[in-house]
Amino acid sequence: MKYSGIVPSDWELAKPPILTDSAAQVIFENSISITAQVNRIIFTELIAIKEARDVEIPALACKYLKTLAQVDYEGVSINFRGHVFFNEQNNTARSYIFGTLLNPGPWHEFGKAPVQATMRFGYTLEGANMSLDINQGGLQMPDQTVQPIVLFTATFNHAIVEEEQSQRLAVLSEIISNWRTDIEAYKELVNTKFLNSPYQLNIVSNESLIGTATTF
Repeated sequence: MKYSGIVPSDWELAKPPILTDSAAQVIFENSISITAQVNRIIFTELIAIKEARDVEIPALACKYLKTLAQVDYEGVSINFRGHVFFNEQNNTARSYIFGTLLNPGPWHEFGKAPVQATMRFGYTLEGANMSLDINQGGLQMPDQTVQPIVLFTATFNHAIVEEEQSQRLAVLSEIISNWRTDIEAYKELVNTKFLNSPYQLNIVSNESLIGTATTF
């Protein structure tokens, strides 16, 4: 990737590349990672404390498209992950899910520990299908304390229908370059439809997420 100009030549690896039978991954010192799987290439970047103009993976992804233009691309998925802090003493992270999003029922009480919940919402937007996964978890802070959170994970799936490969690449590049439209839709949905003041969505930074449930 350095030789082809996709990745700047002065970027250094944070650790040796990871290679398995089904995937390969490189992680750079700036925390940007690139993962190649059998049917997809994944670019990941921590953007919580960055201005939009400083986010780097849209440009990397577009360079990748231009360099490997012969690949038969089918679509692009843009993903964001954010969280909302809640008060640990009142356990309002759990209360938000079970008191606001889910109706009470006997299924709340079963087993030896409080039930955990996760849910998925699907939305049809102009040019994309969006899924929003909501689950409860914890965020490990620098002082090793754990802050209860509700985690909101959004996925925007953009399908490509153009027959000509050149047109397909142009559409893909445009979608990637316009990633801010997706993140604004994500923030608007969570902040105006799911949350009430003073709670607001925070894009996940590099603290450690723990204890989150899996969405099926």
